[in-house]
Amino acid sequence: MLGYRFSKYTPPPENDKSDFEKLLKIFMQLVLITSGNVSEALQWLTEVDRQYGLTNDNYGMGDFIDDLKKKGYISEDGPNGDFKLNAKTEQSLRKSALEEIFGKLKKSKGGEHKTHHSGRGDEPTTDRRDYEFGDTLEQISVTDSLKNAQINHGLDNFLMTEDDLEVMESEFKTQTSTVLMIDVSHSMILYGEDRITPAKKVAMALAELITKKYPKDTLDILVFGNDAWQIEIKDLPYLEVGPYHTNTVAGLELAMDILRRRKNSNKQIFMITDGKPTCIKQGIRYYKNSFGLDPKILKQTLNLAGQLRKIKIPVTTFMIATDPYLKAFVREFTKANNGNAYYSSLKGLGNLVFEDFRKNRRKNL
Repeated sequence: MLGYRFSKYTPPPENDKSDFEKLLKIFMQLVLITSGNVSEALQWLTEVDRQYGLTNDNYGMGDFIDDLKKKGYISEDGPNGDFKLNAKTEQSLRKSALEEIFGKLKKSKGGEHKTHHSGRGDEPTTDRRDYEFGDTLEQISVTDSLKNAQINHGLDNFLMTEDDLEVMESEFKTQTSTVLMIDVSHSMILYGEDRITPAKKVAMALAELITKKYPKDTLDILVFGNDAWQIEIKDLPYLEVGPYHTNTVAGLELAMDILRRRKNSNKQIFMITDGKPTCIKQGIRYYKNSFGLDPKILKQTLNLAGQLRKIKIPVTTFMIATDPYLKAFVREFTKANNGNAYYSSLKGLGNLVFEDFRKNRRKNL
């Protein structure tokens, strides 16, 4: 009888990793969840060790803490001699976030990115694709094409056909200014679901990608609750949710102000949120309605979406919720702005952000 026999999956042992590296990976995740509170992260790690036996007689938690200090990940320079993260750890968090999220994305096939431009790009990439009618000789990768011909037809009677040809992808050197808006209202940790940690991780990965691969691009990050304020990339691990409502208008206004100062012609806004606008500011007082979709709040939000459309700044909304009334608001907002909208689980958030960033920035030919 044909069929499959399933057994319990036992992951392969991480023999190539040291005890320190194994614990460091878990510690990094806990530091994000605790918003950069090293002492709390170490307490959690100690509890996990107690339950699951992460350490052994040769290497204990005390050894791990000593190594964290020796290797420059943490120091005791906090206000009261407390542990604090060093710049090395902040950079490591961004790098690991990039590898975790962006490293899993599959390379896109040629022709999937639509463009209104014609002709070749001006910057070669490491990506390859099959030859298509209209490609020029300069685009053909000779080495890869010869290799394909030898594999497909053998060495005795050398033959090369169109199917053997591979083309080097190229991209336009477009410079893009991106503003990433992160919702820090109370709903981002409501009902026991941690939505802020994945949002921080995506922001760190995006920051690492842009600063390393696209240094001429700009990325500005802002958070919005009752008000909106700009934060630095180094502040991301310490970002916390507050007892705030959702003032989407304040976030969009600040994003517009930031992008006005940017000289790049390509500008875009990414907004990660899980809720509807529930707050606007009128003078010195806040007008709030926690039930959402208040006509007064909704009107100002949609008016801003229209203004952004006029100055050709698209807003891509990543909604970490699937409630029908939220979808209705996002559809209306997206229509007013002529932007994009995605309804994502926390697991798929990073992939969507990166695919959209690459699609908006890069024109594959």
